[in-house]
Formats: sequence, C-alpha cells, structure tokens
Amino acid sequence: MSRLNIVLALVLIVCALAVIQAQHRSRTYFVGLERLKKEARLLDEQWGQLQLEQSTWANPARVDTLARSRIGLVPPPQERIHVETVPAEIRGVTP
Repeated sequence: MSRLNIVLALVLIVCALAVIQAQHRSRTYFVGLERLKKEARLLDEQWGQLQLEQSTWANPARVDTLARSRIGLVPPPQERIHVETVPAEIRGVTP
C-alpha cells in the first residue's frame, strides 16, 4: 500500500506542477493580449489622426491657395478654355 501512496503522491505533484505551469502561461498570454490591445487602440487613434491630417492637406481650397501663393499658378483666361462635348451616339446614348 505504501508504494501506491508514493505513486499517487508523485502523480499529485506532477499534476500540481502542470496546473501551476498552465496558470503561469495563461497569465503571460493575458498580459501579452492586454499589451497588444493597448497597442491596437493607440494605432487606431493614430490612424484617425492621419486620416484627419490627410483630409486637411488634400482640401481643394488649401491646394488652390498654395498653388497660387507658392508657385504662382493662375487660372487660364476664358479664351483659352475649350470644352468638348461627346456626341450621344459615341457615348452609347440613344436620342
């Protein structure tokens, strides 16, 4: 009977060590998950800021103002503007 008790005690110790290792691994993974969630929130915030910045830089009024002030672009005179119209049969529209 003492051999059985020794074997059972060893099995109990092995199981206890396995539980401790599993808990430690679980906590480690949880800490890593929380760190990654925090990083994802920061990246989402940065993405929103970059989208706002892009919309500011790409604003047509701003681009027009910079083109006029920095490199001296001006709209062409009306006599140089020619608008072409495409006939309906070329566009595939039936009259």
